[in-house]
Amino acid sequence: MRSSEIKRKTAETDISLSLCLDGSGESSINTGVGFLDHMLTLFAKHGRFDLDVVCKGDIEVDDHHSVEDIGICLGMAFAEALGDSRGIARYGDITLPMDEALILAAVDLGGRSHLEYGLEIPTEKVGTFDTELVEEFFIAFVRNAKMNLHILQFRGKNSHHIIEGTFKAVARASAKAVAVQEAYKDEIPSTKGVL
Repeated sequence: MRSSEIKRKTAETDISLSLCLDGSGESSINTGVGFLDHMLTLFAKHGRFDLDVVCKGDIEVDDHHSVEDIGICLGMAFAEALGDSRGIARYGDITLPMDEALILAAVDLGGRSHLEYGLEIPTEKVGTFDTELVEEFFIAFVRNAKMNLHILQFRGKNSHHIIEGTFKAVARASAKAVAVQEAYKDEIPSTKGVL
């Protein structure tokens, strides 16, 4: 089983995170940030990743540190669980509808960190959650997962739908990218021989 456990403690957050890429979508999420809990639960379910997250953060200040640091830990867990990436598909993409929202996510697990973030979220908040933190989460995730991620929004008026569609799309594209291809299970998916 490709899995990882990450513990990260700073002056701002104390995080324990476990990830299994070959799971069934089970999750236990307690970040102190309700909307992020909802998004990570969806991420686990739609990626079929088993994911446990506990975060004690300085949410009395705001949610920024917790959201960013959880993105860091999730990215670290992805990179560690993948190991040398032998046999993976490496690429994955999906165009995913969520009511009026239509989101494309495309992933390359080729070892180069890059985010193209094309969301236009119309409100500054969903409930108490600052919507600008969605980009901060994915920046942190991509940098630490060593992932190239493109997120494009074709349609969308409702902020919740746009963000939820994005987390689902990234999960589904990531699931395709981490999938082991039986015919290539002993190969590194690069002509360089290393990712």
